[in-house]
Amino acid sequence: MNSTLPSKRKLMTCALGVVAAAAATLVSGTALAQAGGTIKIGLILPMTGASASTGREVSAAVNLYLAQNGSTVAGKKVEVILKDDAGVADTTRRLAQELVVNDKVTVLAGFGLTPLAVAVAPIATQSKTPQVVMAAATSSIVDASPYIVRTSFTLPQVTLGMAEWAAKNKIKKVVTLVTDYGPGIDAERTFKERTLLNGGQVLAELRVPLRNPDFAPFLQRVADAKPDAVFVFVPSGFGAGFMKQFAERGLDKSGIKLIATGDVTDDEQLNDIGDVAMGMITSHHYSVAHPSATNKKFVEAFTKANPGLRPNFMAVGGYDGMRVIMKGLEATKGAGGEALLNAMKGQVFESPRGPVLIDAQSRDIVQDVYIRKVERVPAMGNQLYNVEFDVQKAVKDPAKVK
Repeated sequence: MNSTLPSKRKLMTCALGVVAAAAATLVSGTALAQAGGTIKIGLILPMTGASASTGREVSAAVNLYLAQNGSTVAGKKVEVILKDDAGVADTTRRLAQELVVNDKVTVLAGFGLTPLAVAVAPIATQSKTPQVVMAAATSSIVDASPYIVRTSFTLPQVTLGMAEWAAKNKIKKVVTLVTDYGPGIDAERTFKERTLLNGGQVLAELRVPLRNPDFAPFLQRVADAKPDAVFVFVPSGFGAGFMKQFAERGLDKSGIKLIATGDVTDDEQLNDIGDVAMGMITSHHYSVAHPSATNKKFVEAFTKANPGLRPNFMAVGGYDGMRVIMKGLEATKGAGGEALLNAMKGQVFESPRGPVLIDAQSRDIVQDVYIRKVERVPAMGNQLYNVEFDVQKAVKDPAKVK
């Protein structure tokens, strides 16, 4: 053996030292942020790329909440630092590291897709920085760090209602078609399990790539299987492309029912999708047409502040996420870390989507889930809306139901 090479023990000692130094840097950055005169929130979103619509909606809603409620806590100015990760997890991780170490943020927030949220979880844990997930929806995200709080939703949470509706409406033979990543797999598994439990059949389980999806060959397989219905999940922003190909393949006239989670009939894109979506049944936790007074005020303020942009479920996740952060900071008088995490857990409030709870044990959101039908509403400008006609109250993510 070459005696000039370092021993395994020395290499391990060196590696552990690097990790310890990095963790110490992250923790000291957070402590300095709390001691300063400004409270900084790092907002990481896909402002460009395939998921840019998510970034636009969440950032607009964050700005709206601050404009309505003020940006000062305990005599300190709250500053939101927006960073564009373009939907790339390596970029998200790097930006989070820079925000904690260089900008000394008290909170990390945003996260448009599951891989982006998960990529930051170790940084949140090491630096003891609360991480508020405003958009990503895989069930297991909150398990990636004890510092994660979610204000969006989970796919199992909104899928259960669709599976139950299908069974009650004599849909027995189904094909599932989902985007091949965490939330899609969650939706597929939840829908299949509940369909089988209700005595139905799943004829095929189809998974479409997340990047550059071409739905045509998968839709052909749906047509060949001749199910009663096809259950679909695609991420926010992908619904228009899917519906266009659904119509081009003639499936809208095939007699095969199209049922989905509300991501497919995203409120922001619904009018662009057009009449091919008419009558489509979906389940979700928010519709811009939700008939509460709180939501009507939210929609009016959002559209006034963002002409041409209709708020969607991503906007509500951002709006409520900012509410949870600010109310938590008020309770801690501007302190971050463990104190802020504890102040965010257990919050109960009326959201534009309806009543919500941040569960103190799971750190996940509990909320109503609505069954909706796409209709053209004359009283609302004759535009297309997801009109709610049934509701499941106070739904937890199924994985957190004991």
